[in-house]
Amino acid sequence: MEHVIKLLIVDDESRFLDAIATRLRKRGFDVKTAGNGVDAIALARQEKFDIALLDLKMPGMDGGEVLQSLKQEHRFLEAIILTGHGSLESAVQLTKLGAFSYLPKPYELDKLIETLKDAYEARLRKKFAADEARMQKILAAGQAESPLSILRTLRELDDGER
Repeated sequence: MEHVIKLLIVDDESRFLDAIATRLRKRGFDVKTAGNGVDAIALARQEKFDIALLDLKMPGMDGGEVLQSLKQEHRFLEAIILTGHGSLESAVQLTKLGAFSYLPKPYELDKLIETLKDAYEARLRKKFAADEARMQKILAAGQAESPLSILRTLRELDDGER
C-alpha cells in the first residue's frame, strides 16, 4: 500500500494557493492549505504532515519564521521554500534553518513534484534512522539485568519522542 504524501501549503496569495493546491491534489497529494503562518502552525498541531511548502514573503510571520516553528515542533517534517523574492543569501540562511529545498516562483510543476518526492524520501530516511537508533537502545536495555533500568530507558525514549 502506497502512502499518500501529506502536504501543507502556506501562501498569503489566495489565488496562487488555490491553484497550486488543486494541481497537486490532481497529482495524488493530500493537501491542506493555510493563508498565513499562524494558521499553518495551528493546522500542523492538529494534523501530521510529511512536507510543508512555504511562501517566503508573507505579512506577519514570514516563511523563515514558520519554518523555524514547524521544525522545532515536528522533527521529521521537511520544508520547501517557494518564493518570487529569493536571493542566494536567503537560500543559504533558510537551508541552515532546516529547509530541504528552495524553489523560485513561478514554479515548474514537474520540478516541484520531483522536489516534493525527494523531500519525502529524505523524511523517511531520517525517520527510519531515528526508529533504528531507538530500537537499538531498547534492545540494549533489554539485555541489562535490571527491569528498572529497562523502564528508565523506555521512559527516556518516550520523552524524547514528544
